[in-house]
Amino acid sequence: MLRSFLDFHRATLAMKAEGLTDEELRRTSMPPSALSLLGLVRHMCEVERTWFRMVINGERLPLVWSDSMDYQRAYDASGATRSEVFAAWEAEVGHSRRIEREAASLDVTGVNRKWDEEVSLRHVMLHMIHEYARHNGHADLLREGIDGTVGA
Repeated sequence: MLRSFLDFHRATLAMKAEGLTDEELRRTSMPPSALSLLGLVRHMCEVERTWFRMVINGERLPLVWSDSMDYQRAYDASGATRSEVFAAWEAEVGHSRRIEREAASLDVTGVNRKWDEEVSLRHVMLHMIHEYARHNGHADLLREGIDGTVGA
């Protein structure tokens, strides 16, 4: 069930970007925000990488778009392209799915070094569902502002 809901939300984010040009995907919401659809995908790429690879798998990695662990850099998609961003996001989703699939159970744990706490894979998957759901709400509004498309 967790896998299904997480994959639903991943697919929803991808759907919100379908049929748009790079310029439209980079369009920001409103000043002073730098939030854009492409920035949301970049952010979720970093979130996938952090929770699955760095926390659950214990990998020591930089972020995709920041060597200094600055998560805000992901939102700035001003020079980014759909192909580069979606390739990175899809690669991280692939790693996440592999880690989840290979885990002995949802009770496997990792350490969230930011808060120095142990978290289970179950916790991570629930957090990811929440994270995608929240940002898919942002994606709904961004897409509507670009071309009026609403729904699912």
